[in-house]
Amino acid sequence: YISDVWKDHYEEFKKQYVQQELGVNESFGKIHVFIDFGNVNHWFEEDRQDHDNNPLKDNEKLVINLRKLKEFVDLFSLDSRFYYGHDRQNLKSIGFIRVARDIFGKYRVFTKQIQKIKHYLTNDEFSSNTRDVHEDREGKYILIPKCNFDVEIAVDAIKHSDKYDTFCLLSSDADFVHLVRFLKTKKKKVILIKGGYIVSQLRKEASLVINAQNIKKYIAEIKQRPGD
Repeated sequence: YISDVWKDHYEEFKKQYVQQELGVNESFGKIHVFIDFGNVNHWFEEDRQDHDNNPLKDNEKLVINLRKLKEFVDLFSLDSRFYYGHDRQNLKSIGFIRVARDIFGKYRVFTKQIQKIKHYLTNDEFSSNTRDVHEDREGKYILIPKCNFDVEIAVDAIKHSDKYDTFCLLSSDADFVHLVRFLKTKKKKVILIKGGYIVSQLRKEASLVINAQNIKKYIAEIKQRPGD
């Protein structure tokens, strides 16, 4: 019993600490989180340091830990929705969605089949390309997976807007500018958690902008690169 009480106190203290660190105060009211994971998944792929600025080894990389991500958003939000595509022909992709549903909940993970778009390689791109190369009459090309959830997130954000005071988006996609502007006309606040560059219009419309580098310690882990 004592350990349960201590755990409850610790969790409450952690919530207060993280909310204060992020700048999320009581004025944001009820917060719902929408995770555009196709964007989030690439936040730290170019990073060569961990959250303490220690250099990563050559065979190490930073990746998003889904369980840590869920625990993080639970510190300041009442609900979270996870959007990410899948490839029916890839067992790892199907397995990833199963894990996401186990962590976020079966009805909080939204997915659809990934489309593969042809990209014809230029001479300069051959040396840096790591994907399988195909060829047709137009030339040599690679298949780039693409799966955009802008429409799904926008529809869900509007459809469920009576349930929250603040819309929190994990993405850097400029296509969300119109959604954010619309939500503001409905007296909603907007928290944007972004990695890398965002367009000035999106930054301007947000009530609070949080840089992904500032939450790296909460959501990322070190893993070995494939083949190492």
